[in-house]
Amino acid sequence: MQPLNRNNAANKRYPERIIQFGEGNFLRAFVDWIVWNMNEKAGFNSGVVVVQPIERGMVDMLNAQDGLYHLNLQGIDKGQEVDSIQLIDVISRGLNPYTQFDEYLKLAENPDIRFVISNTTEAGIAFDPTCKPDDKPAKSYPGKLTQLLYHRFRTFNGAADKGLIIFPCELIFLNGKELKKCIEQYIDLWNLGDDFRQWFETACGVYCTLVDRIVPGYPKDTIDEILAKIGVEDKLVVKGEIFHLWVIEAPESVAKEFPADKAGLNVLFVPSEKPYHERKVTLLNGPHTVLSPVGYLSGLNTVKECVEDPVIGKFVHKVMFDELLETLDLPKPELEKFAHDVLERFRNPFVKHFVTSIMLNSFPKFKTRDLPGLKIYLERKGALPRGLVLGLAGIITYYKGGKRGNDEIMPNDDQAIIDLLKRLWATGDPCHVAEGVLGAEFIWGEDLNKIPGLTAQLCADLKLIQAEGMAAAVKQIV
Repeated sequence: MQPLNRNNAANKRYPERIIQFGEGNFLRAFVDWIVWNMNEKAGFNSGVVVVQPIERGMVDMLNAQDGLYHLNLQGIDKGQEVDSIQLIDVISRGLNPYTQFDEYLKLAENPDIRFVISNTTEAGIAFDPTCKPDDKPAKSYPGKLTQLLYHRFRTFNGAADKGLIIFPCELIFLNGKELKKCIEQYIDLWNLGDDFRQWFETACGVYCTLVDRIVPGYPKDTIDEILAKIGVEDKLVVKGEIFHLWVIEAPESVAKEFPADKAGLNVLFVPSEKPYHERKVTLLNGPHTVLSPVGYLSGLNTVKECVEDPVIGKFVHKVMFDELLETLDLPKPELEKFAHDVLERFRNPFVKHFVTSIMLNSFPKFKTRDLPGLKIYLERKGALPRGLVLGLAGIITYYKGGKRGNDEIMPNDDQAIIDLLKRLWATGDPCHVAEGVLGAEFIWGEDLNKIPGLTAQLCADLKLIQAEGMAAAVKQIV
């Protein structure tokens, strides 16, 4: 079977108008698919240059296939089963700024570039004061973006029509404002001047967004069948659900430049994305974050298995309906309908969403997706949400490493977090582990030991998991 590339696949080439930070499954199954639809149906005529945001990534694999890959969308749409395979051809090339820094900066010199889109996980939008303007590149994503913007400002002498529209897709509330704040901090730290600051403020726009599509990633269980259908060797096939939603808090002028409506896509330009964000992050991403370690340590591998398991399914229902739903302020019937719809998406018979893929950067995810609910629940109910606390205990236990059966447990997070958990677990004292994790202000931005009762409950849950196993621990609270 021939490898997939532009020599053996029908495809179009588009002018590079979009810089995309991130080459992972989600962006390729969501943003690049949306761009493909706009190219096909709305004359958007835009290509994507992918920038690898971390030193080790997948742009070499992407370039080996000339930016091409297939997207397998599956689910139920208007009562009909959908199982489609589409070649996505919008990515022109990938760059690694750690080895191609000059080429990376040259992107800023292209007058056609108009959009910057990113998904660098919740940990990606952060200000790192150790970054310097002459780093090649700056370590942080906001630092890299500031370097790019400043080079564009200087290249075009501050021309107002050369500003960029920036859509961060990281699951952080007000992600656009957070990213903009980081860039402004670099402008100050690096003394880039008032003229650049003014150009950034007036010519560029950094907009808050919310993204929603479940993307399990590489379909290793059905890949042979897919390759037989497409007839070429594609190492970057990605699977996603048919449902999609992109909420962008931006004015009509931006919507006109990004014609998703003309392509019939569920992309909404709204005055405020807050209600959409709170509902989705709390009732979809929040359960995802805690069901994954709890399910995995109970011997389950996919989200569907977790939801349908007689014990873990009750845990998921408890976290969603009894705990997280109670922390939101939208009308309860609306929230319950959304939660039931989420459960249906979790049960999608076509989508095999492995829980290990969700557990990347679990601590930043818990901080943004579950910790706010934990605090609000405690405030409103006068008690800790047992499911969420057990979920945090599950994350901490997963990060202990070791094995589950024959499978090696390999947590993936910031190295400082990995090192901290290794040191804490080396003591063999679950209560010391609980206190140390909750007191890690570099993770949480505060000392969570100050939350009444949390340290003691987390310690008890960790002891129970160590003594009797995760499934037995879950049974005690459901």
